[in-house]
Amino acid sequence: MIAVATAGTGAAACSLRGEAGPARPTAAPTPPPVTEPPVSSAPQTGSIAEENRLPGSLDWLKDKSANRASSDRYGHIMGYASTTSAGHGEVVDFHVSVRSARTYRVGIFRIGHYMGAGARLMSISTPLKGYRQPPPKTDPKTGAVVCSWARSWSVRIPKGWRSGLYQAVFLTDDGYRSSTPFVVREPERASELLCVIPFTTYQAYNMWPKDGKNGKNLYRGYLRDGTVGGFDRRASKVSFDRPYAGAGVPAWFNMDTAFVRWAEQQGYDITYASSLDLHDGTVDPARYRAVFFPGHDEYWSEPMYASASRAVAAGRNLAFLGANNVYFHVRMEKSANGRPNRLMACYKSYDDPAPGAAGPTTRWRQIRRDASLSEQRLLGIQFNGIVQKPSPLVVRQPGHWLWRGTGVRDGEELADLVGVEADAHDAKSPDPRGARRTLLADSRYHDDRRTVPQVQHTALTEHRGGGQVFMAGTFHWPLALVDGDPYTEELNIDTATRTKIRRATANLVNRLTKPSPR
Repeated sequence: MIAVATAGTGAAACSLRGEAGPARPTAAPTPPPVTEPPVSSAPQTGSIAEENRLPGSLDWLKDKSANRASSDRYGHIMGYASTTSAGHGEVVDFHVSVRSARTYRVGIFRIGHYMGAGARLMSISTPLKGYRQPPPKTDPKTGAVVCSWARSWSVRIPKGWRSGLYQAVFLTDDGYRSSTPFVVREPERASELLCVIPFTTYQAYNMWPKDGKNGKNLYRGYLRDGTVGGFDRRASKVSFDRPYAGAGVPAWFNMDTAFVRWAEQQGYDITYASSLDLHDGTVDPARYRAVFFPGHDEYWSEPMYASASRAVAAGRNLAFLGANNVYFHVRMEKSANGRPNRLMACYKSYDDPAPGAAGPTTRWRQIRRDASLSEQRLLGIQFNGIVQKPSPLVVRQPGHWLWRGTGVRDGEELADLVGVEADAHDAKSPDPRGARRTLLADSRYHDDRRTVPQVQHTALTEHRGGGQVFMAGTFHWPLALVDGDPYTEELNIDTATRTKIRRATANLVNRLTKPSPR
């Protein structure tokens, strides 16, 4: 059977739920031959605003009534992509495993505003014959869980597809689903705003398979009784050749999708990159006026750190809308079959057997004795604690341009905006040389590991070369940008706070993307 997809604007009218596949195969077939779908002749839309006026689809989201999330214990359907990003004309392969022989489809969605739907269906496969792929192998030394699955379906990225955050949704004919994200990039077009999606951090937290036996990430692993163990059970390497756990949604994916949906609603001139694009130099952040990191971006390689530092030194601007960023140093390695950047090493407190010139894969602040590579040296503030329960963000410097038009007062509390993890200035850690820091929030929260309240800061640091770095210092900032969806439904931020954060974020984008006076 030949796997053929239709690409372009016409695919938006299709529904993953509304099309029935053929009868279920009675025996597991061999992997189907894969052909690349024809390149769409549809012209690329002229702007992000025009793109988002096209028909949207809700099928990218979890659906509690129509579709059920695949279970890692049973393995209804699971899949991963061959790359974290691709440009026009490049191919993304999908490797899919189905528990029992049956048909399934793959739908490709571009995440944006799309009149509130949140995504547009770009392509949908014909019915594909699914079969069970081989079980993963676990490296006995590093704990890396790796799949060696055959290709199931491929898509060549048409020129008509705008750069963006995309999601491939795998749906069986009996209603089980999983998914995996990837980025379409346009490095040849230097937009005003570059949005970086944190795939290295996605994999650090990915504990696939959550089956009570085999799953591992850089934090945990399973004990013999099927419960989750401590750090002594963790992996020191993780592979990109594996699905994301459960429904295929990475940890804190909602931070990224919230910003993407909001930014595209505003119509900003925006393009996208994977964190690995910064690692291998495919995308140069110094070409953009501003680079936004909307999610939890904790795991950075030395080339990522160096590229961001060069951009700031060149007068470019960075904005981190989460917290606990640039915290762990990682090393990217080849897979067993020689593919670059498919294995990520982070030994943390273990002895790193191959540290190389960049140093051991531990916390950035611990690589050198003088802490000169601490995240604060680049970011202006740094991670300082776990937020036990959501706490108010306390506004400072209300006359600053960030707060313009929000109506906030000095000391005003924005309820529940400080959540999950927090950043603050650390007087004991090195500051950027010659920089000026402005604290725009000075809040208190409780960390159950400590006996006294801790401090959270939102800050803007102006570096000597003219580049600026904004740090929200909390996980909840980007989640306030949208009213909610199945990925953000657990958050309860009031309407007034959402309105103020949206205005502040618009001020931030507009200021950081403003042409340099030089």
